[in-house]
Amino acid sequence: MGLPVCVDRGAREPLPLTSPAPAASPRETVSNSYDLAAIAARLTLLELASEAATTERQAAVAAILRAPRGDDEAEILLIRRSERDGDPWSGHMAFPGGRREPADPSLYYTALRETEEEIGLDLAQHARFLARLEDVPAVARARRVGMTIAPFVFALDEPEPPPFVLSAEVAEIVWAPLGPMARGQNATRYAYDHEGKTLDMPAYSVEERIVWGLTHRMLEMLFDILHRR
Repeated sequence: MGLPVCVDRGAREPLPLTSPAPAASPRETVSNSYDLAAIAARLTLLELASEAATTERQAAVAAILRAPRGDDEAEILLIRRSERDGDPWSGHMAFPGGRREPADPSLYYTALRETEEEIGLDLAQHARFLARLEDVPAVARARRVGMTIAPFVFALDEPEPPPFVLSAEVAEIVWAPLGPMARGQNATRYAYDHEGKTLDMPAYSVEERIVWGLTHRMLEMLFDILHRR
């Protein structure tokens, strides 16, 4: 079962109220390379995180990068969840991933298994592992749900992997250019209505989709690493 890691609207739904992108952030003035080789070189310098003991439920997601043909900057894979009655995350955007099953020997294995189940991509065969980011607490409807999520970053060996085979849980795949998000060029705001209040949340606009919540947070974690001096 896939785990939603952000709360975004799909392309076929009217977008919620958004405001213009904020003023340029310091990262926009920093000269960074977002080609896959440079990203991989930076991430491989990270100390590999170990799995800490926890009493909370666990999940893992795969942030998958590729170097598209004819483009110097990397792209990252996002999925849009299928529309399903009773699913609070119906139609939202996410990284492939899901909950750790009792038989999973590790969270790394969970990320591999869930990715293959959701989009038919065998990461062990078609990608290389780059890094594990810090765990983040899962949040739904502005509340923690007693689960931690481990984000794993991978790089595809080839720009075009074998054809994706989407499960019933996935409506579409979107390859999002990494550079515009990392530079803050498509930063925007998302108006999230929660219990009668409107929360103004940071977000990215990606091909008429709004990326915010946990996925936005994980992307920010990735960008912070890439921008370290």
